[in-house]
Amino acid sequence: MLRRYSFTPPVVQALLIVNVGMFLLEIVTAGRLINALALWPLQPSGSAAFGGVVPSFQFWQLVSYSFLHGSVMHLLLNMYALWLFGARLENVWGSKYFTLYYFVCVIGAGLVQLFIATQAAGEGGIYPTIGASGGVFGLLLAFGLTFPNERLMLIFPPVVLQAKWFVLIYGIIELWAGVTGTEAGVAHFAHLGGMLFGFLLLLYWHLHSRD
Repeated sequence: MLRRYSFTPPVVQALLIVNVGMFLLEIVTAGRLINALALWPLQPSGSAAFGGVVPSFQFWQLVSYSFLHGSVMHLLLNMYALWLFGARLENVWGSKYFTLYYFVCVIGAGLVQLFIATQAAGEGGIYPTIGASGGVFGLLLAFGLTFPNERLMLIFPPVVLQAKWFVLIYGIIELWAGVTGTEAGVAHFAHLGGMLFGFLLLLYWHLHSRD
């Protein structure tokens, strides 16, 4: 019996609600959630920077960072992509596998970014990482591999591309931006980390039946 398609399947819906709720809490708490829940690089506890004491890394930050966002636009773009790619995948995979995949991408992106940010911290550049982009880029990869011929409309430039080419082009842009340091303040390697860990999980599922 075929399941009825849901435009807001349960896990995607829950992620949307939690992310929006956390953003509102960020506003109410005047950014104090960043100190506890953002992903901070490995460093001596209480290192001084920005004229104050920098929070230290905690293991829960590998997940909690993904529920924080720096601006309304940051939140809206990530949530739109989460819904656009995630709803389709959850309908096809089911909620259990979708949840596992999403958080593997989030944690994988966090681990890659933790390494990059820790290297930067050793050179005096200490900064937190926030946002659902690592998980979203993992979803983008899965969408492109699952529905390779699906047509997607780019906003700029306004052209139509098949999903497989969209993923490839976006991945190359992210790699170039990360290596060259273009668009400072964007965690390009976290995006690539989400795609990498997503690919590894998809490969594992391909080689070993999920059933």
